[in-house]
Amino acid sequence: MQASRARLFKEYKEVQREKSADPDIQLICDDSNIFKWTALIKGPSETPFEGGVFQLAFSIPEQYPLLPPQVRFLTKIFHPNVHFKTGEICLDILKNAWSPAWTLQSVCRAIIALMAHPEPDSPLNCDSGNLLRSGDIRGYQSMARMYTRLAAMPKKVLLPPCELVVGACFLTWLLG
Repeated sequence: MQASRARLFKEYKEVQREKSADPDIQLICDDSNIFKWTALIKGPSETPFEGGVFQLAFSIPEQYPLLPPQVRFLTKIFHPNVHFKTGEICLDILKNAWSPAWTLQSVCRAIIALMAHPEPDSPLNCDSGNLLRSGDIRGYQSMARMYTRLAAMPKKVLLPPCELVVGACFLTWLLG
């Protein structure tokens, strides 16, 4: 456990030192538990996830880096390799292809790459996988884009036109 803490502190220091090095990833360590992390990743460009910001939860085992972290999406995403309800991710490096050379930052990079290049033959989301396997790229992309807009993009606040605001203020003052 001591080795895993040392490794995580090293990664924490590196993340703090190089915050601007990777603008697509923001890793945040839980203040009270070094084994719990959150990441915010930007959807890759030229994909249905572009413009979205997706939150990931990391749960790191005490045997890290000998064992991989458990990572899941907290933000809803329509992707064949992500379970729609639980956010579980089907990615070989998080299972049988893990190596202690991987870091939390490189795991985030691999997840972004998976977002851009889905693997429909090993789906956790069968609806998404079936669209891609049947060749309905347009259907997959429109569903993925819709969920990105609903779950991963900031909500826009619609303000009334300026003259309505000024008019309402004047009316309030007049009737006041």
